[in-house]
Amino acid sequence: MTRPRCPIPSVALIATLCLLLTAALLPATGNVPATPSAPIALVAAAPGDERWNADLTIVDRDDVNVRRTTAGLRLREARPTGRGARSPHSAVAEGMLLTAPRTLARPATRVRAEINAAVPTGATVEAQVRGWRAAGWTEWRAAGAVFDRPVTRVQIRVVLTAPDRGATATVRGVRLTADANAAVSAATPGRTYRVYATRIGLVGELTANGRTVQPRDHFAALPSRRGLSPLNTGDYTVRVCTTSGSRCEYAPVWDVGPWNTRDDYWNPSSVRENWKNLPQGRPEAQAAYQSGYNGGRDQFGRIVLNPAGIDLADGTFWDGLRLTTNAWVDVAYLWTGGGPRGVVGDGPLNIRTGASTSYAVRGLAARLAHVPIQCYVTGQSVAGPYRTTTRWNRLASGQYVSHAYISSVYGGSVPAC
Repeated sequence: MTRPRCPIPSVALIATLCLLLTAALLPATGNVPATPSAPIALVAAAPGDERWNADLTIVDRDDVNVRRTTAGLRLREARPTGRGARSPHSAVAEGMLLTAPRTLARPATRVRAEINAAVPTGATVEAQVRGWRAAGWTEWRAAGAVFDRPVTRVQIRVVLTAPDRGATATVRGVRLTADANAAVSAATPGRTYRVYATRIGLVGELTANGRTVQPRDHFAALPSRRGLSPLNTGDYTVRVCTTSGSRCEYAPVWDVGPWNTRDDYWNPSSVRENWKNLPQGRPEAQAAYQSGYNGGRDQFGRIVLNPAGIDLADGTFWDGLRLTTNAWVDVAYLWTGGGPRGVVGDGPLNIRTGASTSYAVRGLAARLAHVPIQCYVTGQSVAGPYRTTTRWNRLASGQYVSHAYISSVYGGSVPAC
C-alpha cells in the first residue's frame, strides 16, 4: 500500500535540499518539500551530540523497491507494484531503505535528520527513526520526534515515493544527529480497541515491507507505517481476538492498510499523524463510513466502502480467528505496552488454555510474532525446535504457549506464576 500524492508546487527539479526536522513532540509529515528556493538547513550540534551519516550504499533483501546508483539512492520501479498494482489502495510508487541498527555512545531522546536530495515534482523523501527500549522497538516516527524515554540503539529508514510512472527522487545523503536534550513524555500502557477487520487475500503480491503473500499467510496490516515491521521480524505485533474472546491470534504487522496509510488511530491526538480531531481508537475509515467524516472519503479521496481499521491475511482470518466473513474484532497494539516479550521462532503456534497439549486450543501465535509473557509454569514436556522443556509461558491473555517454540525473550526476566 502506498501514500497519497502530496500537494507540491510545480517545479521540474530541485537541485539540492536539506530537511531540518524540529524537536516538537508532534511529528510533521516529514516529506521533503519541493520548493526551488529551499535553503540548506543544517542541524546545530550541541556539545555531546552524536552525528553520523546513514549508509545508503548497501541495498539488500530487507529493502523494498530501491536501488543504488552513482547519483544516489532511487526507486527501482517508479510505478505502483505488488499488492498495489491491482488494488485501488495504491496511489504512488514507494520504496524503503532500512539501515543497520546503530548503538549510540550515550542514551538519546531524539534523532534529527538532514536529507540531501534532488526531488522532482510529485516525489517525496522522508527519514524515519525508531529506538530500542526494554520492551522492544518504539514505533517508527519522522526523524526529529521525541522518544517516550531515552534509547541506546536506533535504526533509520529512508522512504521514497513518486507519482505513477513519474520521476523519482535521488537521495545523495542523510546526516543524523542524536541528542539527549529533548524532554520525554510519560510512557503509555498497551492499548486495545474494537475495530472492523477485512481479509487481505492477494496471494503472490508484495506487502509494504517486501514479503510475498503466501497461501493462508499469518500477518496483519494497519493503516500507518508507524507500526510496520521490517521484513522477517515481528517487532510490531498485534493480538487480534474475536469479540467473544473465543479465538485470538498474535500476528506481526507486515503491510499498510486498509484505506489509509497515515492513520495511526491507536495513538492519542497529540501523537496521531492525521485526523487528530477523531477519538483515539477510531479509524478514519470507520468515521468516514459510519458518519460521513471527511466527506465519507479516505486520504486519497476515495469513497470508503467499509469501516475497516485492520486487514488480516488469510491464515490469520480463517485459521487463527476462524472467521468466515469480515467482522468486528478486538485488537491490542502490543508495542504500546511493556514487560517481557517472547519471540515465536516457529509457527503458527497453538495457544492453549493450560500447560499441556491436552488443553483446548484458543488460537494461534504466528511465526515471528512477539507475545507478552506474564509468567511461566511447569507442565507437559515438549520437544521443539529450540529446546525440550516443561516450561509453559502464560501470556497476558491468560493462555499458554510452550517455551520449546520461543526463540528468545527480551524486555525483562520472566517470573514463575
